[in-house]
Amino acid sequence: MRRTLLAALAAATLAAPAARAEDLVTFRAMSPALALDLARAALEDCRARGFQVAVAVVDRFGVPQVLLRDTLAGIHTPETAIAKARTAVSFRAPTEELSALTQAGQLNSAIRHIPGFVFLGGGVPVEAGGMIVGGIGISGGPGGAEDDACARAGIAAVEDRLLM
Repeated sequence: MRRTLLAALAAATLAAPAARAEDLVTFRAMSPALALDLARAALEDCRARGFQVAVAVVDRFGVPQVLLRDTLAGIHTPETAIAKARTAVSFRAPTEELSALTQAGQLNSAIRHIPGFVFLGGGVPVEAGGMIVGGIGISGGPGGAEDDACARAGIAAVEDRLLM
């Protein structure tokens, strides 16, 4: 019986497919400390411009890592900031660009109806070494262009930590 069991075990081991390099995926992710510093820098830039906003930083999968809301930012701004950051990561493009591409009458206008995504300026993918490692979303400025500028200022403030 023992020989049969050993023979079956050996056969199963030999029949199992060998692990291949393409079976596992390697990627980079922002640390919580980097995500927090990014959010703080963007919030400070918005404050310097006179805007009360919410700032969200999501990981490469769109899951929130950091959310900061300034004292007088509107009640809608946290959820909107998260949705802008998630949209930038998911579609791999700044929401300022996506806003123009998804206007009524455009070929891709229907994607504006996907729940949990916002196609207004203020969401920007965060890249390190040519790879998206997360996204930042800002909500509460006077318009998408201003939210976008604050997001990009936040990225610029930590850019040296993103270069690899």
